[in-house]
Amino acid sequence: MASHKETVEYICEQLGGAGEISSRKMFGEYGLYCDGTFIGVICDNTLFLKVTEPARQAEPQIALAPAYEGAKPSFQIPAEMLEDAPRLAAFARTVHDSLPAKGK
Repeated sequence: MASHKETVEYICEQLGGAGEISSRKMFGEYGLYCDGTFIGVICDNTLFLKVTEPARQAEPQIALAPAYEGAKPSFQIPAEMLEDAPRLAAFARTVHDSLPAKGK
């Protein structure tokens, strides 16, 4: 099931405090970028963010799950975290800041 555009817009709005957030349609779902860096996907109206050790330490209770069949596990962001924009943005920024720099 493809994600709804309204859900994608809401998630991007909630993530706004993390930096410049953008989304790109990919295979019926959406890739998410923070300051130009790929940080996760929205699949079936669910936000999944890339796994990094600093993010794992910041929010150890967030479950890992594949965004789609065959995908590597990602942080599956729970609904209550989506509603807490400052917490969500801080977590997304932690993911962004702990990813390898582009081109490395």
